[in-house]
Amino acid sequence: MMTVLLVGTGGFIGSVTRYLLGAWIQSASGNSWIPYGTLTVNVVGCFLIGFFIGLAETRQFLGEGTRALIVVGLLGGFTTFSAFGYETIAMVREGHIVTAAANVGIQITLGLAAVLIGLKVSQSYG
Repeated sequence: MMTVLLVGTGGFIGSVTRYLLGAWIQSASGNSWIPYGTLTVNVVGCFLIGFFIGLAETRQFLGEGTRALIVVGLLGGFTTFSAFGYETIAMVREGHIVTAAANVGIQITLGLAAVLIGLKVSQSYG
């Protein structure tokens, strides 16, 4: 039961943080048809999950409860892949095919690169 509460607490914090950060970045970008807020949150979330998993693998950094709180809850609530899917389909439906394709390429490339970099940084940390 404690694990469920940790995941829920982390998910709440991650979701609220995602909402606030994503909305702020999107507003600051001044561009309503490219989802910079989602892109930023996805890349940051991918980096952080890579970093924390890397620490867990190389330094036994995360216990079961901490992993549930941070990785499953907080980062699971923070990342926005479902929003990415919706926004990409919305671009296609609005006729922005090239922009949608670019969005897919950028999100996937930067997200995967951020996970890899997070793993590498965590392995050289300390």
